[in-house]
Amino acid sequence: MERSGIEKIAKTPEDRLLLAKLYDKINAGVRKNITANTCFLSPRELELADFLFGNLPGLHRFGGYEDAERKMLIYLPDYLEESTLYGEDSPLCCLEANFFEADKLSHRDFLGALMGAGIARETVGDICVEPGRCLFFTTAEITPYVLDNLREAGRTKLRLKQISLAGLTMPEPEFQEIRDTMAALRLDSVISSGFRIGRALAADYVHAGKVSIDGLPCEKPDKAVAEGAKVSVRGLGKIRLAQIGGKTKKDRIAVIIQKYV
Repeated sequence: MERSGIEKIAKTPEDRLLLAKLYDKINAGVRKNITANTCFLSPRELELADFLFGNLPGLHRFGGYEDAERKMLIYLPDYLEESTLYGEDSPLCCLEANFFEADKLSHRDFLGALMGAGIARETVGDICVEPGRCLFFTTAEITPYVLDNLREAGRTKLRLKQISLAGLTMPEPEFQEIRDTMAALRLDSVISSGFRIGRALAADYVHAGKVSIDGLPCEKPDKAVAEGAKVSVRGLGKIRLAQIGGKTKKDRIAVIIQKYV
């Protein structure tokens, strides 16, 4: 782990600033042999961090549950067990918001409410919504503020409480299943099918930098999409290429796409 590696890894001034902050945080923990953590990082930011830190002993990538998309980097000294991540001294917390089930709130509703309360995006991890309930993750530092200030999402009143990370059961995502066929498994074709928009418009979203595959930005409309990949389009939502089937009589590829709701 060398600070000089930042210049080789960073692609933009923003990357350089981010990596410098991550390095300073984690390196301080390593030098002092104490716990150190970053804020929540996106998949792309985590990928950059992987290049910088490699397999640094004691460094964990943790978002509160196994399949988390947004995660912290957490350095634990050798005298602490990994179970510390799930305990009372964890640098992140899980909050449960309950609401009237008939009010169909979405990920966007909760993210908007959090941002509207003055809470910075990097202090919030994954947001997982199901009917009448939402689980979301925050840094331990910001948690008391969230509990005191997040009263509603949209126009819906929320009942908020902190719950234990140990034995946490996450909501199953809801999605609409779409069955379709396409000539090729191109990114623009998958977006076109999943969001029911023209392929030219889908390509425009890609060129505009509004699309990511499994959390990593992609600006190539002809990029091949693998089975199981999740595609996010800013302003439209998220889909998953759940299944690639065989060829039809017209030599098109049968697919099943899950659109998250």
